[in-house]
Amino acid sequence: QVQLVESGGGLVQAGGSLRLSCAASGRTFSSSAMGWFRQAPGKEREFVAAINWSGGSTYYGSSVKGRFTISRDNAKNTVYLQMNSLKPEDTAVYYCAASTWSNIIYYLSRSYDYWGQGTQVTVSS
Repeated sequence: QVQLVESGGGLVQAGGSLRLSCAASGRTFSSSAMGWFRQAPGKEREFVAAINWSGGSTYYGSSVKGRFTISRDNAKNTVYLQMNSLKPEDTAVYYCAASTWSNIIYYLSRSYDYWGQGTQVTVSS
């Protein structure tokens, strides 16, 4: 069992930065792939970024590549999403997710079996 709690969301002006954190409980965190997804009102959930269990491999959605960075600290059971050069279209609820499975397709939400409650990110123009 893994419980996930996101933090760090808020209101920021376009061009600004935010860092989201996702604190995980449970002994399986260090062996779990982690992902960030987002969902804007009226839109489908979108893949943002993912990282494998060791942090050695990272993956990004095309709309955030080059602006966002995912990282993890297994000693702290925490995964981060550094978001730079934010745009109004980045406004959404951001969800942290964990996958305890192997050989997953990182950009698919069905690859993840645990989800956080979400944190709101609002980027003003």
